[in-house]
Parts: sequence; structure tokens; C-alpha cells
Amino acid sequence: MTDGSPMSHDATSGAWASMWYAGKRVLVTGGTSGIGAGIARGFIEAGANVTVAGVSDAEIATVASDPVLKKANAQLLDVRDIAAIKALIGSLESLDVVVNCAGVIRRGDELDPDVFDSVVDINLSGTMRVCATARPLLAQSKGAIVNLASMLSFFGGGLVPGYAASKGGIAQLTKSLAIAYAGDGIRVNAIAPGWIATPLTSALQSDPERSEVILGRTPLGRWGQPSDLLGGVLYLCSPAASFVTGAVLVIDGGYAVV
Repeated sequence: MTDGSPMSHDATSGAWASMWYAGKRVLVTGGTSGIGAGIARGFIEAGANVTVAGVSDAEIATVASDPVLKKANAQLLDVRDIAAIKALIGSLESLDVVVNCAGVIRRGDELDPDVFDSVVDINLSGTMRVCATARPLLAQSKGAIVNLASMLSFFGGGLVPGYAASKGGIAQLTKSLAIAYAGDGIRVNAIAPGWIATPLTSALQSDPERSEVILGRTPLGRWGQPSDLLGGVLYLCSPAASFVTGAVLVIDGGYAVV
């Protein structure tokens, strides 16, 4: 496309994705809103049996009103709670794909060490807990993991040191688990989104000055949508990426190359 507009779900999760994912079992943490919800919708549209995990009753309630997400199995999950993770994954008969999207950002508060610890515990340690718990099921299916990195895996963030540290850690965790899990036939990759229009970035989107700076540096000249990330995730979890592991795929409209 030449006009910079986002592609539809149909363009990124059409018949080719259905060939790969029909009947597959997929877990998306943080799958009830934002990036996670967009990715979960894509897997559902490709015919997968999807479990989405959210941290609150309110998040779970939103799934029922979504025309696509309501087809998912929605479960409560706090990724800080290893017992809850074990209970959820233990309830699954099989598992082919895990996408770790559960995360938080506390812009402006993360210079407080306690807030910093909380953000890292959710974003980084929570991802590790899910990966480690899912490993036996993924080994049975020779499955795939995609973790959610960020531009801040590579750049610093003065107002978000916890988020930046956690996302830098996600990049290194992904590479490390790619090595550790390769013997089980599990591939581990990550995507690093740019500026995506989600509830986590709503304050920046509504600030004309800040949004103008972001768009001015983004060669494609727009905010990304969760659906813009879908093609990369579907690829990384597919047989087409059978020789790809330990990769961090940047999907940012060109922001990082400026």
C-alpha cells in the first residue's frame, strides 16, 4: 500500500493464516484489550482456539461485548501469581502458541523504586513465569512463543525507567529462551512495536504537541494500530518461520531508522 493506511484484518489473516492456525490452541496474555486483543482477534479469525487472559473482571467483561473476542475463552490472570499461571495453563489440553502481551506502564511514577519493581515484575518476570509454565505443553506441540518487546528495548525512557528496563529485558529474555528451548523444538521470538494507538498511549494521542512530534519522526506518518502487528506475529508463529528463533522484529512505521 502506498497511502500509509493500515491494512485490514482480512489482508493479514486471510486464507494463508487459516491454513496454519485452524484448530490450533493459542494463549494470549493481556489479550482482553489493546495490542493483545488485536492479536487475539487475528488468531480467532484464522480459526484458532484462543484463550485470552486479563487481569480484572472489568477486562473479562469487555470480551463478551466484542463480536470477535467473545469467541475466545476469557480467563482472569495476574502474571505475578505463579499459582494462577499454573492453574490456567494446567487447564489446557494442549497449546501451540503463546503470545505474552500482559504489561503495564506507569509514566512519571517509575522513578520510585517500588513502582519500578512492580512494572518489571509484571512485564518481565511475568513473561518468564508464563514461558516457563507453558514450556512442557509447547514442547509436545513443537510450538512457538512471541513476546512483546518495544522501541524502548533499544532506547531509554526518562519517565519510564521500569518499562524501558523491562522491555530491554524482554529482548534478552527472548534471545536466551530461544537458546534454552530450542532442544524442545520451541521457537521464541518477539515483536517490538512502535507507537500504537491503544489505551496505554491515549494520553499521548490526545496531546497535539506530543503526537505531532511522534508522527513527525515516523516515516509512515501515522499512529500504528494493533492490527498492524498481526502479520508479524502470525508469521513468527507459523511454519514459514520454522528457522526463525531469537529474533526481535521491529514493527514501528520506520520510527527507529530516523
